[in-house]
Amino acid sequence: MSSEIIGLTQWLDTPPGQCLLAWERAQFEQALADVFGYHALQLGLPQLAALRSNRMPHQWLAVGGDLASVEGLDGAGLTDQDARAVVWPAALQLHSAALPFASGSLDLVVLPHTLELSDDPHATLREVERVLLPEGRVVISGLNPASLWGLRQRRGRWLRSLGRGQLFLPEQGHFIGYWRLRDWLRLLDFEVESARFGVYRPALSSARWLERFAWMERMGARWWPILGAVYFVVAVKRVRGMRLIEPAWRQSRRRSAAPATATRQQGHGPGVD
Repeated sequence: MSSEIIGLTQWLDTPPGQCLLAWERAQFEQALADVFGYHALQLGLPQLAALRSNRMPHQWLAVGGDLASVEGLDGAGLTDQDARAVVWPAALQLHSAALPFASGSLDLVVLPHTLELSDDPHATLREVERVLLPEGRVVISGLNPASLWGLRQRRGRWLRSLGRGQLFLPEQGHFIGYWRLRDWLRLLDFEVESARFGVYRPALSSARWLERFAWMERMGARWWPILGAVYFVVAVKRVRGMRLIEPAWRQSRRRSAAPATATRQQGHGPGVD
């Protein structure tokens, strides 16, 4: 792989990038199909079309600033399937740490590789927590440094420091470990609902060789599940001390369904004065 490929957008056009996108696309379609609400936001990476399977009526794609390039909106770098799917009602150019949404106004925020590309991932995650409604969801995907791909990336950095090496993954961004991400989410009162890993095959640049090692996906998911090249996390915003108020019709139905209790009155028995 050429050392000139340093950006995520360009790297996604390579065989390993396409392999990664295929796995992530399947995860987003499965996880977001049954997430209900009214307002959903995808921050960055328009090549992925992460909200395609979601049915919320108001969806936005945010690009610009420290996020992905807007070039993907016209279909550049997209597969034919995603090029047909990317019909965004609204595209915004903004910075991920300063979202133009009111506090508690969004039901879903999707972050495909957004934190690792952000200038300040802490601020980005805090801003996501601010704009999400209670019980709203954030869905995050990122490259896993504790993987075969992450190991080759570290080796490439070391060799390049000696003047004789190439990077396998994009140079831009700082990859965030899975457990570190969980700590960040916990500090912001997010509860991890589900987490999974994928892409266990070796760090290879050839599409032919990547396909030959496809059998490692089944083996990796069984024997070394947390060492996949990419992780996928779904977290729910919890608000401490909050109790959801049920609709009146649901409370009345619950009262009507409750069993009646009979009481026995105390009194004098027959023949007793």
